[in-house]
Amino acid sequence: MNQSSDAVEILLVEDMAADAELTMVALKKHCLINNLVWVKDGPEALDFLFAEGAYVGRNCADQPKVVLLDLHLPRLSGIEVLRRIKTDERTRLIPVVVLTSSKEEVDIEECYRLGVNSYIAKPVSFDEFVKVVGELGLYWLLLNRRPTE
Repeated sequence: MNQSSDAVEILLVEDMAADAELTMVALKKHCLINNLVWVKDGPEALDFLFAEGAYVGRNCADQPKVVLLDLHLPRLSGIEVLRRIKTDERTRLIPVVVLTSSKEEVDIEECYRLGVNSYIAKPVSFDEFVKVVGELGLYWLLLNRRPTE
């Protein structure tokens, strides 16, 4: 987990250390990892976003520019995390990108029904994964414009 005095740009919600490391390598290759927080399950993601638990005292107004969310998480599923993000007035405008191994149509439909901004199945090859995550980061951090809150 890398936190600086600057606002967090990326909240990575991923329980698998290897996938988290691979995501961070891809973002680092594109110089996009400076302000990233990695959490390992659904409750920790919600604690971060709502400044609760271990994150009490964090300025809740400093929300990430994008949440990269796996669906298969311990303790609370990624779909439930997405539901909580998109139904709370404080977080509903945060872009959420599902980055998961699931290619199940039911998962894709449910995520879009809940308001996900993008759904990406993790590429299997290292090179393709690095390319996809790099493009993802460039788009959501540099090109995408969010409303001012």
